[in-house]
Amino acid sequence: MTFANYYHKLKPRARELRRQGILVETLFWKQVRAKKFGYHFYRQKPLGNYIVDFYCPALKLVVEIDGSSHYDRKQYDKLREEFLQSIGLRVIRFSDVEVKDNIHSVIKTLKEKMLE
Repeated sequence: MTFANYYHKLKPRARELRRQGILVETLFWKQVRAKKFGYHFYRQKPLGNYIVDFYCPALKLVVEIDGSSHYDRKQYDKLREEFLQSIGLRVIRFSDVEVKDNIHSVIKTLKEKMLE
């Protein structure tokens, strides 16, 4: 899927975010990157004017892992999610606590949501 309004200047920032390797995102990435998962995911993928945590083009699915930085960005996250939905993507959100404390449950939930 190509995005006409893809903001190319986000590529370096996305690369920087991937290098930072936030623990919960790294835990999640190790799970979805595994061949047994069955779908290809991108990490820190620019879509439109946003960078999403994880993106699966085959399923038109965005997975966001929300940490404490999202607590005061509710309106921004809402606008971002509305944009992603407007271009035909589904958005699934998990908290960083969920991922850190019970990654297996997160993966199970993700697989169930993928079948919907």
